[in-house]
Amino acid sequence: MASPGIEVELLGKGHSDLREVAPEIKASERRTAVAIADLEWREMEGDDCEFRYGDGTNEAQDNDFPTVERSRLQEMLSLLGLETYQVQKLSLQDSLQISFDSMKNWAPQVPKDLPWNFLRKLQALNADARNTTMVLDVLPDARPVEKESQMEEEIIYWDPADDLAADIYSFSELPTPDTPVNPLDLLCALLLSSDSFLQQEIALKMALCQFALPLVLPDSENHYHTFLLWAMRGIVRTWWSQPPRGMGSFREDSVVLSRAPAFAFVRMDVSSNSKSQLLNAVLSPGHRQWDCFWHRDLNLGTNAREISDGLVEISWFFPSGREDLDIFPEPVAFLNLRGDIGSHWLQFKLLTEISSAVFILTDNISKKEYKLLYSMKESTTKYYFILSPYRGKRNTNLRFLNKLIPVLKIDHSHVLVKVSSTDSDSFVKRIRAIIGNVLRAPCRRVSVEDMAHAARKLGLKVDEDCEECQKAKDRMERITRKIKDSDAYRRDELRLQGDPWRKAAQVEKEFCQLQWAVDPPEKHRAELRRRLLELRMQQNGHEPSSGVQEFISGISSPSLSEKQYFLRWMEWGLARVAQPRLRQPPETLLTLRPKHGGTTDVGEPLWPEPLGVEHFLREMGQFYEAESCLVEAGRLPAGQRRFAHFPGLASELLLTGLPLELIDGSTLSMPVRWVTGLLKELHVRLERRSRLVVLSTIGVPGTGKSTLLNTMFGLRFATGKSCGPRGAFMQLITVAEGFSQDLGCDHILVIDSGGLIGGALTSAGDRFELEASLATLLMGLSNVTVISLAETKDIPAAILHAFLRLEKTGHMPNYQFVYQNLHDVSVPGPRPRDKRQLLDPPGDLSRAAAQMEKQGDGFRALAGLAFCDPEKQHIWHIPGLWHGAPPMAAVSLAYSEAIFELKRCLLENIRNGLSNQNKNIQQLIELVRRL
Repeated sequence: MASPGIEVELLGKGHSDLREVAPEIKASERRTAVAIADLEWREMEGDDCEFRYGDGTNEAQDNDFPTVERSRLQEMLSLLGLETYQVQKLSLQDSLQISFDSMKNWAPQVPKDLPWNFLRKLQALNADARNTTMVLDVLPDARPVEKESQMEEEIIYWDPADDLAADIYSFSELPTPDTPVNPLDLLCALLLSSDSFLQQEIALKMALCQFALPLVLPDSENHYHTFLLWAMRGIVRTWWSQPPRGMGSFREDSVVLSRAPAFAFVRMDVSSNSKSQLLNAVLSPGHRQWDCFWHRDLNLGTNAREISDGLVEISWFFPSGREDLDIFPEPVAFLNLRGDIGSHWLQFKLLTEISSAVFILTDNISKKEYKLLYSMKESTTKYYFILSPYRGKRNTNLRFLNKLIPVLKIDHSHVLVKVSSTDSDSFVKRIRAIIGNVLRAPCRRVSVEDMAHAARKLGLKVDEDCEECQKAKDRMERITRKIKDSDAYRRDELRLQGDPWRKAAQVEKEFCQLQWAVDPPEKHRAELRRRLLELRMQQNGHEPSSGVQEFISGISSPSLSEKQYFLRWMEWGLARVAQPRLRQPPETLLTLRPKHGGTTDVGEPLWPEPLGVEHFLREMGQFYEAESCLVEAGRLPAGQRRFAHFPGLASELLLTGLPLELIDGSTLSMPVRWVTGLLKELHVRLERRSRLVVLSTIGVPGTGKSTLLNTMFGLRFATGKSCGPRGAFMQLITVAEGFSQDLGCDHILVIDSGGLIGGALTSAGDRFELEASLATLLMGLSNVTVISLAETKDIPAAILHAFLRLEKTGHMPNYQFVYQNLHDVSVPGPRPRDKRQLLDPPGDLSRAAAQMEKQGDGFRALAGLAFCDPEKQHIWHIPGLWHGAPPMAAVSLAYSEAIFELKRCLLENIRNGLSNQNKNIQQLIELVRRL
């Protein structure tokens, strides 16, 4: 056994294949060189040579082997235009900027276009995002493509005296600008060039597209592979959980925290069978093939991998509760190592420690491979071999297999043979049966966090272990460990919310209504003012609780990264400790509205509201509101203000991409002083780049508004949760400086109305009046409004009411009506005559809305009111989101393409001035106050 610092001699050229000695290296030794690619060569006298660990200090070393690896990575980064992002990493905000390219469906023409094309398509959840085909006039002298089985890290034998020795690296030339790039190389290069938050966004979008996710990211230059734990933190999946006894139910959890059996598929030396194709077949229900793992038969799948060998990918199967679709009864993780195990021994060692079973695909088992596997004799993992004996040496294979049977504790049932004549469907069923047998027996179940723990022990870098991330996590835990019951925490720790804020909001609403009265009684006005000041003084008498103070410290950090880490940790930490009581399918949400015509309290929640980051910011807003109100009334000297800096902290969060609450979800009112203070601070920070276009979405909950915005612009509005926040949120998108003059604005402020518009169908009750007022407010603030509809006649009366109000003011934003097919992807869009009906709401609703606005019989059809011409693309049909049945469904390509066309139209309208007059932030502040 070779120990650190001991040189191992290899006598003769015949032993120059370094992989022969791989078993002699302990994977647990945390050294720079733990795999064959990490060994450094140096030439000895005569034909002898030796190698030593990477921390050896012999100046005579010949670092040729590592040099070619470094050259490959640097050349790939240069080819893709990513070399400038190795020090200052590419950020999420950089990738979301609106530019001229956002308005065109362009195809990459040179390799430097590929990363941006990939990010743009991934943001739009486009199933073709991994296609790296470039549009070129000529493709000169492209080298012959190679099958996966030929894409090995070759060891070249040469004579030092040979003249060809000077060109020993010509065996695998790096891509040229005319050579397509392997999609896995593109992914690895982009991840190595991205910061932690962009890596997280890439992983999240890939998961929605049902792409296999990168788990271990190879770095061939530094030999410091990274386990991507943080990158997967944001991925949450829902699946059908069926206990052995009792009723089944849907369960929602983070893929990082939920435990599941894992099965690894690896290649040893050369295999005629494709691991990735086999994995896709195992994961695909029925005859529908899902290409989760990129493979050789896909476009560009045969292009040689230059920097992505050593990549470990992961994908999951999740049951849906349907017997015809569920291949396995529980979630199962599948792992895929790119490259052969001899060259990536550390990754293989990790897979053996975290997997319930490992499937090894190979054509040949030689003495070298036998030694590799013999070193795994202490492993408790089950091993299965998939052989193609007619392409290899049958007798040799059998001899070594017989030797391995007692070592790996296998029998002949663990050896499968697949040749060209083997029926593929039957073979896949056999693989599934083996996995099913393992699942039924006691087997190892691991979470991604467990995998990361094993990776640390082997010396791999874990992305989450950086100091800033861990400090932010510790701060989050200091807050969340005190939360035992979310309702009690809100009552005891977030004291300015609840009844005090609800009562203050009601008084302010009444006071505002008096402002528009013809002859308001002064006595009543004074009484309202007195009540409001009492409530605000009561709020101002409180001190921020320890949890709120800890939160304020977290968002006040001078380190931008630490601040962003903290906010992400808070989102996940609160989601874990404050799970909502309601655990029903999303479609049940629509039945939770108050009965039509009821007199429901306007402050009564439509559904239990989970504790979130917005509650801490809401508490900060109430401290600021109370203090500002007292200063305005002369009850508090301006010099004694303690919370005047709060809007500045919130504006910085808005600039980093966090959605902020515009309309409070608990009281359904806008804290005007807090919002205007925040916008003033935003104006100061943006300086001269403060021209805004406001884009909003309104519609009934559950119609896909938030998903539409997130897909269109890469935003982070809450989606897919039956108990999500129901206030209106805003998020800021930056327009690239080179495009802002052409577009006519510097930023786009996007407002998501969430669950504010409940869809009440009559004019009775306070809730309808409230919803109509909120719809008027959101549409009145907007340059562009997207109205999301689930059915062709599902225009809420509150929205019709808002149309009539806004017509009086003369402010009519550009409207886009979006009909979303929420169920069947195959249902066609409405025909032209259906579109006309869509803009002609039922007569009773029309008359009711007109009568409320005292317009009698003078009501005009909505088509005329909204200046909408169905022939001018004001109405959009968006196909169903999913292609297939969730949770294993991928996003429909038709959905992605339709969303892109809608985005292009919206930006075109903004550029052409059809979105009404653009605003600057000061004008928006004034509009907020007026509305």
